Formats: sequence, C-alpha cells, structure tokens
Amino acid sequence: MYHPIDKRIREALRAYILEKYGLESAVVTERPPRLEMGEVASPVCFDLAKRLKRAPRQIAQEIASSIGPIEGVARIEIAGAGYLNLFLERTQFLRQAMALAGGEAAAAADGAPKVIVEHTNINPNKAAHIGHLRNAALGDSFVRLLRYTGRRVEVQNYIDNTGVQVADVVVGFHHLEKKTPAEVQALSAAPRFDYLCWDLYARVTQFYEEDKSRTSLRADALKSIEENHGDLAKMATCVADAVVRRHLRTMERMQVGYDLLPRESEILRLKFWEKAFALLKERNAIQLVSTGKNAGCWVMRAADTGESEEDQNAAAKIIVRSNGTVTYVGKDIAYQLWKFGLLGLDFHYRRFDQTPDGRPIWATSAEESDPDAPAFGRGWEVFNVIDSRQAYLQGVVVAGLRALGYEDEARRSIHFSYEMVALSPRSAMAMGYVLSPEEEKRSYVEMSGRRGLGVKADDLLDRLETSCRAEVDARHPALPANERTGMAHAIAIGALRYFLLKYTRSAVITFDFAEALSFEGETGPYCQYAVVRARNIFRKLATQEAGYPSEKAGAIVDDAALGKMLAAPAGDDLWDLALLAGSLGATIAGAVQAQEPAVLAKYAFQLAQAFNLFYHKHRILSEEDLQKKALLLMLAQLVERQLVTALGLLGIESPEKM
Repeated sequence: MYHPIDKRIREALRAYILEKYGLESAVVTERPPRLEMGEVASPVCFDLAKRLKRAPRQIAQEIASSIGPIEGVARIEIAGAGYLNLFLERTQFLRQAMALAGGEAAAAADGAPKVIVEHTNINPNKAAHIGHLRNAALGDSFVRLLRYTGRRVEVQNYIDNTGVQVADVVVGFHHLEKKTPAEVQALSAAPRFDYLCWDLYARVTQFYEEDKSRTSLRADALKSIEENHGDLAKMATCVADAVVRRHLRTMERMQVGYDLLPRESEILRLKFWEKAFALLKERNAIQLVSTGKNAGCWVMRAADTGESEEDQNAAAKIIVRSNGTVTYVGKDIAYQLWKFGLLGLDFHYRRFDQTPDGRPIWATSAEESDPDAPAFGRGWEVFNVIDSRQAYLQGVVVAGLRALGYEDEARRSIHFSYEMVALSPRSAMAMGYVLSPEEEKRSYVEMSGRRGLGVKADDLLDRLETSCRAEVDARHPALPANERTGMAHAIAIGALRYFLLKYTRSAVITFDFAEALSFEGETGPYCQYAVVRARNIFRKLATQEAGYPSEKAGAIVDDAALGKMLAAPAGDDLWDLALLAGSLGATIAGAVQAQEPAVLAKYAFQLAQAFNLFYHKHRILSEEDLQKKALLLMLAQLVERQLVTALGLLGIESPEKM
C-alpha cells in the first residue's frame, strides 16, 4: 500500500496553488539527494514561475510561509533557486509504514476499465528460449504491479498457430521426416516434443538454403494451414497445440500465467480478418499495388505510416500478400480492433489447459463456447509486450487504428518494448556452438531460432535448479528432500527473474551463465537472503524470549522515545532505513508510471543492501535498552514485509531458509 504522506503532500500543494493562484498544477515530488535536505522535494515552483512570470524562489517562499500545516510534515524549507524541501514527522511516518506493511493489494473497483496485457507470444513451432523468458518476466511483473495498484487486468498470450514458423516445421515433418498426421500426433506426446521441433526447424532452414526453390513448399503449407484444409493443416494444429502446452509448462516454472490464449486460426476462421479488411478498404487505409515486386499485394498507405511513396512497397507494410495470404501485421490489426471491442465480432472460448491451482486457461475457438466461459476483450487500454525490433510493425498496427478513425484507442495502444537477450561468446561456445572468428570477438552473439542458436528455457532452468540444489543440499542436508527441492526451485527462479528484470527495458541483456548463477552482488538470491536473515532474527527471539511480543514490538516503544531515537543526526541511519522501507508504495507507483519493473528491482536490492548494513551494525537481540531493541525489531519486521511484497511483485518467492 502507499504511504499516505505521499498523497497528502501532493494534494495539499495542489489545493493551495489552485486557491492562491487559480492554477491547476501537476505536483511532482522526489527524494532529495541528501537526508539533511529533507525527505521530500518538489520542483513545482519552477513550473509556476513560467506561468506567473515570477521568480521561482519568491513563489517557494510564499508557499512555505503560508500553506499551513500538512499532517505528517514537520517543516518546509526553500532550497536552491526554488525547490520546496519538506521534512517529515519521523515517528508518524514509521508508525504508518508499519501499519500498512504487508497489507492487501488494492482491489479493482467493480466496473473499472479493463487493461489488457499481451505477453510471451512464442511461435508454437519450437521450445522457448531465454529471450522469451525476458518477455514473459517483464509482462508478468507489469501485470502484478498493475493489479497491486487496483487495476483490472486481463492477460493474453497470442498464439500464431497459422504463421510461417509453424508452416516450416510442418514442411520438415512432411518432406524431411516423411511423417503422416497420425505419426506426428504420436510424437507430440513426447515430454520434449518442443525440443524435437527446435532441431527440425533449424534443419528446414538448411533445407531451404540448399535449394531456394524449396521455399514454395512453405507457401503451399501456409496456404493449406490458413484455409484449414488437408493433412498439412491437421499436422499444423497438432504441432502448435502440443508445443503451446510445453510452453505453458515452461512458464509455470517461472510463475507466469495467463487468462486467455487468442489463436490466429480463429482470427481467420471467424472472419475477423475479413471484417477488418473490409473496413480498411472502405476507409481507403490500404491500397492494391499494381506494379513492381509487390504487385498484387495490399499495403498500408504511405500517408498512414508516415513513410515516403518510395517505401510504399516495403515488406513490413504489406497487409495481404499477392497469393492472398495475410501477413502478421494484417491479422494483428484485426486482433487489436477486437481487444478494444471495435470489431463487432467475438471469439468462442474453450478450456485449453489449467494452472497448477486448477484455474482454467482459456483459448479462442471457432466452435461453440463452453457455457461458463467468461467475457474477454473490450479493453480500455492495451499493452503489447513485444521486442523493440517489432517497433515498426507495431506502428503500422496503430496507424491502422488511426486510419479507421480510432484516435483514442490508438493512443491507448502501447508497445511495451524491450531489447533482445543475446549470448556472450563464452556461453555460446560452452554450449557447443561453432562461432566464426569475427563472432568470437563480439561482445555478444544474437540468438537465432533458424540456426538453432540459443539457450532453451528449460535447459537454463534445469541448470539453475541443479546448481541451487547442490548448494541447498550442502547447507541443509537434514531437511526433507521435497523441502530442499522447493527451496532450490525458489532460489533458481529468483536468480533468473531478477537477472531478467534488473536491466531497464531499453538495455540489451548479454546472457552469461556465470553471472546468472552468481549469488553475490545485485542478484535475486541476495535479496531473498535479506528476507531469510530478517526472519531468522524472529526465530531466535522466539527461542530466547518465548514471551516477547515480536509482532507488536512497536507497542513497547512510546512516541517520545521513538522520536528521540530517530532524531537527527544520531538517529539518521535508523531513519534512513525506515524511510527507504516505507517508500515501497511510491516506488511501485513510479514503476507503473514509467512502465519499468527495473525500478522495483533496483529498490529491492537497495533495501536488502541497507538492511544487511543495519544487521551488521546493530546487535538486535542482545540490545540491553528495551526501547531501542523494540525499535530495531520494528525496522527488521518492516523491511521483511516490504521485501516480501516487492519480490512478490517481481514474481520472486521469499523462501524460509537458504
């Protein structure tokens, strides 16, 4: 939950500015660089200075002297050319932070606008790799953040089961392996069918490279799949469904789940694309090319994409190919229209799978819906978690919305982009990949599904869990095996998710096994261990002083003693920890506003780091001053609760032992 002081300060400043100057103002607050400058600062006077044509410091002095008391604020000072620096009532802040820590997330209001977050979106033609895990971790953590702040969220994982990648695997089974649909169906029950498809996909790429004319086999397969006719279409359905189930199992290991699997096949079979195509032609948003290499193709008009006429025929803007098949971007325009409830059509829905706790995972269907299927789509805002290399295509989708007159929805259609995950040359070679001398010198090597170059997600998770299990076995040999397995899993997932989330979305991640497996420095296990360390304090306390009211340590300290112990300068180190721990709500709000889970990951590490310094500096259980001991226990309890919440929003479990 948010600490109430954050809201009170902004509301008090906003109300005063409106009353005094007759101006509506967006009040921004931040933390000053040094504690002696206060706990909250606002640059609002600089914005007012431009509008009032007055010096910002003069306005700041006016506000500070006449705004009156703000609950929880001890005093206001002026800094620099016009900053308002606010000093908080330390005792009140800590008491309120303790009362809120570990509380329930904000509940979504009945009828609240729905946010749709689409993430993961792995082509169902091969095993998931480390790059897909970054997408899933980012999307899942953002969903957790949105839900924690009271947003109503629907999670979708789009399944491109009629695309080129699936067609290539079908070509492999039919033309290289000489398999029938029944034989592929039997193979699909194998535990690692997605691995088999991974290798076959790379072989098909080589098959095409040996004879370029063979790509006509892909076109034939693609047409059969889109028309849902013949053995190749049956094979494609079998491959895609089996691989999707393998992906779901992989994502379960990462604590990632979904509400709906919208499938591309239903966009075609339920005539979503035909409806969107008719609308685009009616609004003159697309045109048929009559000459050049893309003759016979329908393309997005240059005026809508912002491109010159010379670029009109670029492949990225093709909506319908000359053979009549629809490109990804064409189908995605139809899908985006449906997400916003603008298409006038809906899917049918069937249970496809279920989560470990028994919650159904729904998939779109062309058949009649299950009678208890919930309502999907009709979102107010849509986030598409797709890597930055797809930025242009996402722009074309938004251009399609605008061309159809949906300006508001276009603004609320957000490309939640991120950079790729690459391999360090050392990791690539350790996995047996042969690199050219030029690739060996690079800082990273791009993964390629067509070359079979990449770290399969399950291989990575297996390797992490094996490493963690060895460490857990060494530290806790007496624990039951199932407990050690669960602990190793929690640590492994914590290490991987933190590794994927600590970088900002705009950063390329160079994956290296040694770094990912490290438990030192800015890592998930470091943050998890801070929680374990805090909990150990209370375990020891329960053993040493069975009657000590650890859950109500704050009741032992009176406000006068608390204020004295937290007062500057002697109490600054304790206050600094209290302030950081009590700032979780503001950090969550910042992460949501910036659409950046890395903000919360950085906070969790900083809080764990600050707590470890506190732990080594103070002898909590042997402290003889009972009032100070109670304060130290309050802080340990506050940090433990806030870290558990922060890590949970990152999808990281806090184990009891490590």
